[in-house]
Amino acid sequence: MTAMTTPDLAGPGGHHDVSEARKLAMWAFLGSEVLLFGSLITTFLLYRTRVGDGPSAAEIFDIPFTSISSFILLMSSLTMVLGHHSWERKDWRQMRVWLLATAGLGMIFLAGQVFEFTEFVHEGLTVSTSPFGSAFFVLTGFHGLHVAVGVMMLMATAIMGFTGKLREDGGMNVGLVGLYWHFVDVVWIVIFTVVYLLAV
Repeated sequence: MTAMTTPDLAGPGGHHDVSEARKLAMWAFLGSEVLLFGSLITTFLLYRTRVGDGPSAAEIFDIPFTSISSFILLMSSLTMVLGHHSWERKDWRQMRVWLLATAGLGMIFLAGQVFEFTEFVHEGLTVSTSPFGSAFFVLTGFHGLHVAVGVMMLMATAIMGFTGKLREDGGMNVGLVGLYWHFVDVVWIVIFTVVYLLAV
């Protein structure tokens, strides 16, 4: 039985089937994430005007600063695309450069978010100040956690590129990381529009 099974897995189409299964699993995961973020955004919309004794969005949001942070994150989608194209061309050096650039842009975005959160706390908005504060920090903080996970995935993929582990079957690895990263960027576009632009 084992002798018959092993050739089937290693034969033509075996790696393709595994790659398709991994891609399907990633899409299923992202589908569940859409539902989760949808719930968080809906909660924010329900509580955005319930500020209690704390500051409102119009009083503390710095739209120009957040716009710059958003632009930085969106530019990381471009570097991710360039990294994937470099892999397709088997240009391992360029692939690593673009993956690390994407991770760097993600870290800059996270640094901006930490700075922004710190300023909001100084202005009197915390997760326990009001329903608005709770909904805001949970939504944006949860997205920030996703960005941090994406940065770690990018760094791990780049390190695998240095060791040569992506050269045989790395397309799906890079593809999955790219899919996740683009999802994180798209979610931020929605959050920036709903939370920052429409709430002030």
